Amino acid sequence: MKKGNWILLVVVFLCLVAMVVFKGVRVPDTENEPTVYDFSVVDNKGKEVSLSDYKGKVLLIVNTATRCGHTPQYKDLQDLYYKYNHLGFEILDFPCNQFAEQAPESDEEIQNFCTLNYHTTFPRFHKINVNGDSTIALYDFLKHANVVDPEADVNIHWNFTKFLIGKDGKVICRFETDQKRDIFEPEIIEALK
Repeated sequence: MKKGNWILLVVVFLCLVAMVVFKGVRVPDTENEPTVYDFSVVDNKGKEVSLSDYKGKVLLIVNTATRCGHTPQYKDLQDLYYKYNHLGFEILDFPCNQFAEQAPESDEEIQNFCTLNYHTTFPRFHKINVNGDSTIALYDFLKHANVVDPEADVNIHWNFTKFLIGKDGKVICRFETDQKRDIFEPEIIEALK
């Protein structure tokens, strides 16, 4: 048998072996992975909102509180909203009273506080829980997105934890409470490209 035929025979054999060995290996189907667009939430007026309404936009999803030492972050958030909203950027504000009960007000009172004190104009939703048995489905999804270690602590640890969502509805990254605008603004700019 000629040398070229032997090489061809070896290649075919290796291909067959690979097919047998890797038969059970599944290539991840990223097309059908869940995105934020698969979820609905309730706005601060009690209306159900499908997050698919935000398809194609870059989102910053934030759990907030009105009586927290980090509440002044509303100013930076509103500045970012003014600066990038016309480019397809949205901030979705989810008040949460789970951390030292620092958002005790009703949805209407929270809206009035934020509008009066920080002139916020981005969408605000019904007060939620981000940890525990009553965590809303959206936050359960956000907390587990991009987590490789199944033993990792995915809980939200305080108010103003932020999730940056790409135009495809997938979580790009998570920013903890103390990570300031100079850290997450460049990521927003990159996602808007």
